Amino acid sequence: MMSINIVAIIILAALAADRILHAAADVMNLRHGGTGLPEAFKDYYDAERYRKSIRYTHANTRFSWVAGAFTTVVFLGFWFAGGFPVVDGWVRQAADSEVVRGLLFIGALVIARGFISLPFSVYKTFWIESEFGFNRTTPAVFAADTLKALLLGIVIGGIVLSAILAFFVHVGDAAWLYCWIAAVLFMAAMQFIVPSWIMPLFNRFEPLEPGSLRDAIFAYAEKIDFPVQNIYVMDGSKRSGKSNAFFAGFGKSRKIVLYDTLVENHTTDELVAVLAHEMGHFRKKHVQWMLLASILQAGVLFYLLSVFITSPLLAEAFFLDSVSVYAGLVFFAILYSPVDMVMDFLMQAVSRKNEYAADRFAVETTDNPDAMKRVLKKLAANNLAALRPHPFYVVLNYSHPPVADRIAAIDKMAVNVLSRKERTATAGIP
Repeated sequence: MMSINIVAIIILAALAADRILHAAADVMNLRHGGTGLPEAFKDYYDAERYRKSIRYTHANTRFSWVAGAFTTVVFLGFWFAGGFPVVDGWVRQAADSEVVRGLLFIGALVIARGFISLPFSVYKTFWIESEFGFNRTTPAVFAADTLKALLLGIVIGGIVLSAILAFFVHVGDAAWLYCWIAAVLFMAAMQFIVPSWIMPLFNRFEPLEPGSLRDAIFAYAEKIDFPVQNIYVMDGSKRSGKSNAFFAGFGKSRKIVLYDTLVENHTTDELVAVLAHEMGHFRKKHVQWMLLASILQAGVLFYLLSVFITSPLLAEAFFLDSVSVYAGLVFFAILYSPVDMVMDFLMQAVSRKNEYAADRFAVETTDNPDAMKRVLKKLAANNLAALRPHPFYVVLNYSHPPVADRIAAIDKMAVNVLSRKERTATAGIP
C-alpha cells in the first residue's frame, strides 16, 4: 500500500488551501456583484445589460468551479493510482538518454493535460462566449489554433526543455546558473520572435490606413517624443467581439496593435487615449521593470529547482522508487505552485499600481480625461466587465484595477488637469 510523506502532505495542504481561498473569494464576489449599477455607468449600461454582465460573471465562475474540481480530481486520481511510476517505467523502457526520457515523460503529461482541458475550452468558447454574444470563432479556426499551438509547443517547448534537462544532467551544481542565463536570452529573443513570427500565424496584421486616426496618433506620439514606426490593426473580430489594444516586442520589432473591434467602436480621441495609456507603460518603464522582475524570479526558480530536483523525498511523494532529473522537474513545478501563487499576488499588486500610473500619464499628456473615461466605460460595457468585484477577489485575481476605481481615480486627476489649465491660462495676468 502506498503511503504519503511530508512533502506530499505539504503539496496536498497547499492545494486545498488554494482551492478554499479562491472558492471563498468567488462566493464573496458573486454576492457582492449585484449591489446596483454604479451611477457613473448609467449612460453605458441599461438595466438589462447590467443584469447580463452579472450573469456573465456567474457563468464564468460556475465554469471555473466545475473545470477546477474536475482537473483536481483527475490529478489526485492519477497521482494516488500510481500514474507517475507507470509513465516513468514506460519512458525508461523507451529510451536510454535522460534528456529523451524527459522529453517523453513531460510530453506525455502535457499532452494528457491538453486532452483533459480541451472539452472545457470548447465549452467555454462555443457555449458561454456564444451565449453572451462574444464568440466569433468557427470550429475550423478553433481547430487550426489548437493545432498551431500544439506544434509551437512541441518545437519551442521541446528546445527549451531539452536545454534545461541537458544542463541539469551534464553540468552539475552550476546548472541552475546556466539555465538562468539561457532563460534570459530566451526571454529577450522572444520579444522579437513573437511579434514578427508567431503572432502572424494566428492573426492578420494590417497597417493602419492613412486618415484622421493615424494622423492623430502620430501627432500625439510626436508631442510626447515617442518613436512610432508602424501601427497595425489586428483581426480580433475573427475570434471574439471583445476589444483590446497592446504593444508587442521591443525596438524595431515593436508593434502597436489595435483590435479591429476597438477601431470600429471608438472615436479618434478615445483611441488616442488608449494608446497614450499603453505608451505610458513604456515611458514609466513598467514593461522593463516587469521584465526585470520576471528575470529575477526565474533566477530564484532555477536555484530552488537545483536544490529540490534530485530530492529523494520529492520522488517518494509521487511514489517513484528512483530519482530522475525529468521527474524532479515536474514534481518541483507542483511543489512550487504555492510559492508561484504568492509571487503572482505580488506581481498583480504591482501591475494594478502601474495601471493607475499609465492612466495618469494618458490623462496628463492628452489633457483629455473625458476621452479616457469614455473608452474605459465603453470597453467595460462591451466586454460585460464586472463593475463591483469584491476587494478580496480583486486582490487574488485582478492585474488591472476595477474599472469603477479607475474612473474615480481619473476624476481626481481631472481636477488637477483643470487646475493646471486654469493656471496656464491666467499666467502673466496681473
